[in-house]
Amino acid sequence: MTLDEKLNNLPIQPGVYIHKNVRGQIIYIGKAKSLRNRVRQYFQSSRAMDAKTQELVARIADLEYIVTDTEVEALVLESNLIKQHKPRYNVMLKDDKSYPHLKLTVNEELPRIFKTRQVEKDGGAYFGPYLPASLADKTVRLINREFQLRTCSDEVFEIYKRAGRPCMEYQIKRCAGPCQKDLCKPEQYRETVNDVQLLLDGKDKELADKLEARMLKASEEMRFELAAKYRDLMRTVRALSENQKMMGDTELDVDIFGYHRDANQLALQLFTMREGRIIGRREFYWEDIPVEGFNPGQFLGEVWAQYYTIGNYIPLEIHVPVDWDDRPLLEQALTEKRGRRVRILDPQRGSKREMIDLVEKNAKIGFDQRFRVIKPDWSKVLVEMQELLGLPNPPHRIESFDISNIQGSENVAGMVVCEGGEMKKSDYRKFIIKTVEGADDFASMREAVGRRYGRMLKEEKQLPDLVFIDGGKGQLSAASAAMHELGLADVPMAGIVKPRGKHEEISHLLVKGREDEPVFLEKTSPVMRLVRMIRDETHRYAVSYHRQRRAMRDFQSELTSIPGVGEKLKERLLRNFGSLKRVGEASLEELRPFVGQRQAERIIEHFRQQKQPE
Repeated sequence: MTLDEKLNNLPIQPGVYIHKNVRGQIIYIGKAKSLRNRVRQYFQSSRAMDAKTQELVARIADLEYIVTDTEVEALVLESNLIKQHKPRYNVMLKDDKSYPHLKLTVNEELPRIFKTRQVEKDGGAYFGPYLPASLADKTVRLINREFQLRTCSDEVFEIYKRAGRPCMEYQIKRCAGPCQKDLCKPEQYRETVNDVQLLLDGKDKELADKLEARMLKASEEMRFELAAKYRDLMRTVRALSENQKMMGDTELDVDIFGYHRDANQLALQLFTMREGRIIGRREFYWEDIPVEGFNPGQFLGEVWAQYYTIGNYIPLEIHVPVDWDDRPLLEQALTEKRGRRVRILDPQRGSKREMIDLVEKNAKIGFDQRFRVIKPDWSKVLVEMQELLGLPNPPHRIESFDISNIQGSENVAGMVVCEGGEMKKSDYRKFIIKTVEGADDFASMREAVGRRYGRMLKEEKQLPDLVFIDGGKGQLSAASAAMHELGLADVPMAGIVKPRGKHEEISHLLVKGREDEPVFLEKTSPVMRLVRMIRDETHRYAVSYHRQRRAMRDFQSELTSIPGVGEKLKERLLRNFGSLKRVGEASLEELRPFVGQRQAERIIEHFRQQKQPE
């Protein structure tokens, strides 16, 4: 069927329509209460359109549609298809970071908790995202210390179970010892897991009340040691509940949005409030929104539909800065998905509006940090890098390595230093690779890193907070092996990976210990700018040293080919003239202070013959 025939046969039912270009690529996906009425509007010449829609219509060569029973089903399907196909003319939700979650393996007989960056439908309970990322590590440490869930893998658990004794974690009171039935019964362990789940759900008050009831019961039964344990847990939970800088007057779970826009750039921020406490924040950025005819309600409405219909936790209230036409429709879809009434509000006054104003103030700050042409606040950029890479501290001092050679000849390494976001040239170092023959970048990197930090240990100098390695898994593994041999396995390292055949771009980072979880950075983010600056400077420094060595080699081989020029005379000329070109351009009078009359004539004649055409 032609496009006109399809337009004439569109049904009046709700559904999703898919526009394609002449190459069959999907360029736009939309939903409609009536497919016939909505799709035909694109092709009505009398209809006023913004520039973006006019460009879209000019590229439509074909369309497909999927009929649904309700408009709510169309909304959910539209969001899923947009996420899958990423059409050019749709609003795309882009998260600026990949934040970690905590996974509680409730699908196991004896659950454990750990940090992960992949959320899967595997029966486990996921909590997060945690913002900043270091909060996930702190939460795991708190749970292990206070609730004593097991930290071992299933294989290690079975080993100690068969051995009939607990591991060291039990001895230092970081595990309840579920591998031994006489130490921790399964029902006791399950009770602890339920407590941890309440804590991670943000239900601190409910958990504290339960712990207090258990404490009183244990005290009445004269089990004072158990009562003391519940008392300490109760105090910890209440202290966590009170240690909040931002409090709300509601116990509902609420998401609060705010945005800031300037020209074709927009920053959106989300504050997540759980039981009246702000527990996290997320940031989203766009750089190519239309300037003319921009409708913030329509734009953000599409964003919120994508965000909540694809796997994200749905709170009971969502506070937004602007209203839009499909708000009741999204409310209905989220209510059906959550199983409870979900309300989307756009408050105009009162405390709820004040909270939106606060989020918008933060959105403006994020906008300025990302888009304004000003010198970045490097301390904040380094904190963001710490969160992205999961580092223990902000990387104030970063050292970066690169290898340079041509088919293994003049094999050298360069190392540069960045302190507080500024390059520190006085600490740059060059390495002539001595133990590697041929073009073996892995072995060369291992030698350079080993020599650098072996000397730093010997001289008792302060180690860097982060080491960058220009290369992928191979180079990073080689550098890690060198550090392991020196007993410096705890020094954070990351590989800077480039797409094959592209020397200017950066694909992603590989963090040592998490090589299978690449860290992707937004091209315009401040962290990417800093990484690119360090990478480019490392590459420049290593390549320039390689060229210097190669020029020196050419200089030496050229001179020794002249009859009568030996090693001592070669070094004398090198020391006084500095380059082969200057020796070749020197006059008889300039050469005579360093060589005899006859040798000076030989040198001049050699270079004169080289300049003559064959």
